[in-house]
Amino acid sequence: MYDVLLEKICRQLELGTLTAPPGPLSGGYLHKMYSLFTWKGRYAVKLLNPHIMRRETALENYRRAERLERILEENQIPIVPALDFGGKKMQETCGQFFYLYQWYEGRALRPEEIRVFHCTQMGGLLARIHGLDTGEEAGAMQDNTADAAWEVLTDWDHYMELLSGKNRELCLLMKENLSLLYEVQEKGNQAARKLSPVRAICHNDLDNKNVLWRGEDCRIIDLECLDYGNPFLELYDTALYWSGIELCHIDYCMLGVFVRAYAEAGGRLPEDWEVLYHSSLGRLEWLEYNVRRALGMECSEEEVEIGISQVRHTMAQIIYYHEAKEYILNCLGQAEDVRTCHIPHRCQI
Repeated sequence: MYDVLLEKICRQLELGTLTAPPGPLSGGYLHKMYSLFTWKGRYAVKLLNPHIMRRETALENYRRAERLERILEENQIPIVPALDFGGKKMQETCGQFFYLYQWYEGRALRPEEIRVFHCTQMGGLLARIHGLDTGEEAGAMQDNTADAAWEVLTDWDHYMELLSGKNRELCLLMKENLSLLYEVQEKGNQAARKLSPVRAICHNDLDNKNVLWRGEDCRIIDLECLDYGNPFLELYDTALYWSGIELCHIDYCMLGVFVRAYAEAGGRLPEDWEVLYHSSLGRLEWLEYNVRRALGMECSEEEVEIGISQVRHTMAQIIYYHEAKEYILNCLGQAEDVRTCHIPHRCQI
């Protein structure tokens, strides 16, 4: 389907003639990626989701991410940056926006493959990113956003009603957990108002699928979400990802290891972990986005099944996260000395 488009991209950017059919790459849920073999080398191309690109703020968000990506490059953070053509990273052909990358011979870890070493490395890397000096622009961003109240105001009853005529299974799943969704949303909005106004460069999606490993060497990818954000909240969410939240089975020792590595690399730890626990509303936002996809709203037909699958998976995470509160806070409260962290699971060596 995309072969003609990819051949045009090769001609437009003078990458050389394709020597093998383009191969689809797995991993992302928003955009499409392909590998390109040409006589000049191997590349990865990311075709940006056209539905996302239609949003009013999309282009400005990507431009800001590109500026921050350059800062990461200049500070030798191990990333796979988008290639620059004619002074621009984002390219366009036939109405399709895309990024091109030099190929990196690594792979993303499956959640069950993550070990203490990886948590230690990522905790340290995250601290380095948060500690980057961004100069006047970061200060201006902090002044403009520090007092802004971030809220999630989703009408879950409305979505349940829409699902009743489209997908009975998802409708029942939402109905069974409706009170929990509203509880999480309300407590999250209250807690978000208490977040420290501190700002730093944040990746905003630094989970296992967005880091490629080759032995002990790694490269961070998917940098389109780079922005200024709350480093405490990103530390919290990222530590959860790398310690097993995706599997609904957190290894509490690895959670503590991640946070300790962050602190030892110079990262500052928050004063109140419970505020962060409730402020972590990304799962709710991802649930709403995928409910809309499951309903066929603002997406292509091929994304509907992805949406249905992600609704099931995300709802399971929300339930698990709610039930794990005591264990999470107990571990993080003692994270400065992982050896005393009382945990129900052992570290994976």
